[in-house]
Amino acid sequence: MYRKEYSPVSTILGWLVFAAACYAALVAVAYILQPRMVYFPISQVQMIPSQVGLPYQDVRIETGDGVKLHGWYVPVEGAAYTVLFLHGNAGNISHRLESLAILHRLGLSTLIIDYRGYGNSQGSPDENGTYQDAMAAWDYLRREQRRQPGDIIIFGRSLGGAVAAWLAAQVEPRGLILESTFTSLADLGADHYWYLPVRWLTRYGYDTRERLSEVSVPVLIAHSRDDRIVAFKHGQTLYAAARPPKHFLELSGGHNEAFVLSGAHYVDGLRQFVASLR
Repeated sequence: MYRKEYSPVSTILGWLVFAAACYAALVAVAYILQPRMVYFPISQVQMIPSQVGLPYQDVRIETGDGVKLHGWYVPVEGAAYTVLFLHGNAGNISHRLESLAILHRLGLSTLIIDYRGYGNSQGSPDENGTYQDAMAAWDYLRREQRRQPGDIIIFGRSLGGAVAAWLAAQVEPRGLILESTFTSLADLGADHYWYLPVRWLTRYGYDTRERLSEVSVPVLIAHSRDDRIVAFKHGQTLYAAARPPKHFLELSGGHNEAFVLSGAHYVDGLRQFVASLR
């Protein structure tokens, strides 16, 4: 009986072709689904500032491209500075009440906004859109709250730090705070997806390091060695890229809870930075 013989070479080549096809499919899926890997908005606003004892004004802001944003203005009478708070890539403003309470106790008024597609804001998020959202919030403080640039501190956490650095490079606030922020989205992606050609695939820049080099105001970099989402090296690199005067606040705890777990050390670090601006 005739028996077909299989060549080891052809078998190996077949497996290599199959593996290459699977890898190409993985790369294609990563490229297509990239927006869902970057933005994690939640629509439902779960709590409001008054539920934790904070006075606030409900704010509606229209961006330059006509998107209506939602935010909260939490005032402190006689505050020397107003913080423009730009949150991270998940949830919405109702998940940042602890931060609003900390800033309020420090005697700082705060404006916090939801990017387009988050909470009660219209639209869907993208990089340029988040930049326009931040600029619209800045314009609101200047126009509606009558705040001068020297009265405003821009504060960004995680992805919000990339947006904050971009904004601070366009305007001239009193100071800039970057907390748990990455150097660029490509750098962050390469950390987590080393097996993918991230720098070729990425559709987003969010180049915090590049923008930070253009910022001329005092900067505070806050980061935790325990951060497993945005490694500590990102904070170190951002600190090196920042122009003086600059300050580094080392936190403890994971990416999402370091500001809480660091307790008084965190609050004192913010207080000292704000005091240094006077």
